[in-house]
Amino acid sequence: MFKPILTAVLLTSSAAQAQSLSDDQTAYVSANLLGIFYHELGHALIDQMGLPIFGQEEDAADVLSAFLIDALYEEETAIALAYDTAFGFQAEADQSGDDVAWWDVHGPDLQRYYNAVCIFYGANPDAREDVAEELGLPEERAAYCPEEYEQAAESWGTVLDDLTSAGAGDTLALTVVDPDADGADIIAAVIGAELDALNAEMSLPKVIPVAVAVCGEANAFYDPSDEMITICTEFVAHLAAQVD
Repeated sequence: MFKPILTAVLLTSSAAQAQSLSDDQTAYVSANLLGIFYHELGHALIDQMGLPIFGQEEDAADVLSAFLIDALYEEETAIALAYDTAFGFQAEADQSGDDVAWWDVHGPDLQRYYNAVCIFYGANPDAREDVAEELGLPEERAAYCPEEYEQAAESWGTVLDDLTSAGAGDTLALTVVDPDADGADIIAAVIGAELDALNAEMSLPKVIPVAVAVCGEANAFYDPSDEMITICTEFVAHLAAQVD
């Protein structure tokens, strides 16, 4: 079974101050950048390793993101990340209101919220009962969450076992395309530290560049044509605005 990597990724104070972010905004932005990166890493692994997906690929990538938040962090940090990333889905749902794009490959944001909470709770239900209650996970769903987590562990855990068995490497490579853009320094600080931590523990089949770039919108994506993850600088302002 995949062994936890105990990482601690902190946004540098200089980067936060440059964007005039409060402490709450700093924590929230950092958490959601990590969750977004883990999601896109899921797409990259599915593409590069030819992983079979039974259902929507977006759902599988969401499961990896929630699974890694549990697996990579000590309990206190993992809980904080789980709360903030769940609130990220809730904020997107609040902003879209009743205008749900049912045709989209992504599930509705509130459904993604409950799925993420369920996986995280199911990883350690005895210790996280308060988390499930505070985040509004219904008992009807909570009863199945340990089983949902086990399914995630059997699928993604096996993949991550293979990557860690390959040993340390340099297969996740940060490239800052637009270093002077607002938000670029924050993304580089958070994601760069996480790439260093992952590279110290695992190797992917190929090098995956992780680009920080201006996109014209708050977005992140994996492009299989150039095998690159892109995280858009606009995401920082978008996420910071969600914090009261």
